Order: sequence, then C-alpha cells, then structure tokens
Amino acid sequence: MKLFGKNHIIISVITFVILFLMNYIGNDLPDKLQRALMTAFAGVVGLTVGLFILNKGRNDKNPPQNFD
Repeated sequence: MKLFGKNHIIISVITFVILFLMNYIGNDLPDKLQRALMTAFAGVVGLTVGLFILNKGRNDKNPPQNFD
C-alpha cells in the first residue's frame, strides 16, 4: 500500500472513526471527548508509522548479507 495514497487515507479514516466511537461510547468520565480524540489520533499515527516501516524495505536492492 502506498503511504499517503488513496487507500491509506481511507483506512486511516476508518481506523479513526472506529477508535473514536469505541472510546467515546464506552467511557463515562467527564473528559471522554478528549480521551477519544487522543486515542483515535494515536491509532492513526501508529498505523502510519507501521506502514512506513513496512514499505521502507519493500524495494531494497541490497538485502542484508547472511540473512536467515
């Protein structure tokens, strides 16, 4: 998947919505909006970092030597 491509943005929005709703609906504390926004944003950032690491070595012409 191309980083910051059409598919990445769609999956990021879906991830944000799911995490936000899970945290907003299931929380009874007075600061539930802030917690839900922070958790959803952190989930999207984690997804982006994971995809960046995954795509970093995709087109590597020099793989590590003696890799088992």
